[in-house]
Amino acid sequence: MTNRQASSGTRVSVLGAGSWGTTIASLMARNAETHLWARNPSVEEEVNERHTNQRYLPDASLSPRLQATSNLTDAARRAEVLVMAIPSQNYREVLTMAAPHIGEDVPIVSLTKGLEPSTRRRMTEVTAEVCPGHACGVLTGPNLAREVIAGFAAACVLAMPDEQSARTLQPLFHTRVFRVYRNTDVIGSELGGVLKNVIAIAAGMGDGQGAGENTRSALITRGLAEITRLGVALGGQVETFSGLAGIGDLVATCTSPQSRNHHVGVELGKGLSIDEITAKMFMVAEGVKSAPAVVALAQEHSVQMPLVEGVYNVVRGELTASQAVREIMRADIGAESEPN
Repeated sequence: MTNRQASSGTRVSVLGAGSWGTTIASLMARNAETHLWARNPSVEEEVNERHTNQRYLPDASLSPRLQATSNLTDAARRAEVLVMAIPSQNYREVLTMAAPHIGEDVPIVSLTKGLEPSTRRRMTEVTAEVCPGHACGVLTGPNLAREVIAGFAAACVLAMPDEQSARTLQPLFHTRVFRVYRNTDVIGSELGGVLKNVIAIAAGMGDGQGAGENTRSALITRGLAEITRLGVALGGQVETFSGLAGIGDLVATCTSPQSRNHHVGVELGKGLSIDEITAKMFMVAEGVKSAPAVVALAQEHSVQMPLVEGVYNVVRGELTASQAVREIMRADIGAESEPN
């Protein structure tokens, strides 16, 4: 697969029928034979018969060419390209179940913006462990599912370790209004998607307290500095964080009411506890799950991340949101290149 151009005859399987997995599957169905794996047979029936997924994408119409299945083995066997849209805490489990049925040369692309909680590994690292020898990469960027499925113009980046793999897969994701760029910085691209979720919670905490546009702008800017420092320390390229996978995704997630992570931050800012907030959500806010792992990685690599640490302390109940934001904004002054 990786040595020839992807075509309309290519068989794609997308594992995970949440909002983003369903959206990408619907887009890819325009370019290739695409199957969407859903755990729930009722979702399979709805996608196939009504071309909708109301639980995750209310009032959205899916491509009539998209086919769904609740049979994981069948979805894995069909795939000439496998796309993983599984939350980070379940990613390894699902891929491990699928692995025996995946063809030898099938590339695997992750859509997941999180770290595995128990190991702090990125999803492409998990993929390499579960499916060694497969080309693996990540599709990431400022992509709010409801806007993309509604047909609003958007852009993303497909990061693969080698240029040819990205070139081969690029046409499968690209549509008239969903523009797909490529790069070879898998580490930086993947980390941008992970880290911005935690910063979005911080921005939301400020918004929840009515802090204003200036505060939000400051939090986003200082958050980008933190993301870049840790991303580079872990092997990412500094230029990546100035692109779609970095500042692009960060701005969208920190400013949109559609962002689950921003929503969590807003509710924390209003005084709710993390348990009260998550009890009302049926979709995962990856920043909540990733915060402990990000703090641990920062400590391991001696990278100062006061914003991320503030979010972590709020999530675990050590600080209120108002206390965290005050501490962040009261930090010692210094050069802009310094951590505080």
